[in-house]
Amino acid sequence: MEPKRAVTILMADDDPDDRDFALSAMRESRLANELRFVEDGEELINYLRRSGRYANPKDSPRPGLILLDLNMPRKDGREALREIKSDPALKNIPIVVLTTSKAEEDILRSYNLGANCFITKPVTFDGLVEVVKVLNQHWLQIVELPPEPSPE
Repeated sequence: MEPKRAVTILMADDDPDDRDFALSAMRESRLANELRFVEDGEELINYLRRSGRYANPKDSPRPGLILLDLNMPRKDGREALREIKSDPALKNIPIVVLTTSKAEEDILRSYNLGANCFITKPVTFDGLVEVVKVLNQHWLQIVELPPEPSPE
């Protein structure tokens, strides 16, 4: 079996503690993938469209997986999800909603907007390490992710 390509994971979350926990959980899980962060939906869209401070492709490698919080300032995760999934150049990037919400309305709406998965953030660090391990196994080892589009 040939090794999987390295995948950049992009996490959109406005909470610095959640970002730190995610990074620590990845290290604890010995995940070799690069984890990058944006702090809200507006920054996420700028990153994906390589605009503003993300204009240089070296500063904004295309993610193979997006971890998306729903409740963020400026542009929330729902708006960003809608925008990404309606953009032909971005819609095939898998998006895992990783949020504190357990509301059925958020779960249903996320899937209706095109989320590939919905996970309620665990309340403990050990729980987050377990989620990261499962995400790694499922999204980065088992699932065949779409190839990066060819440069034009």
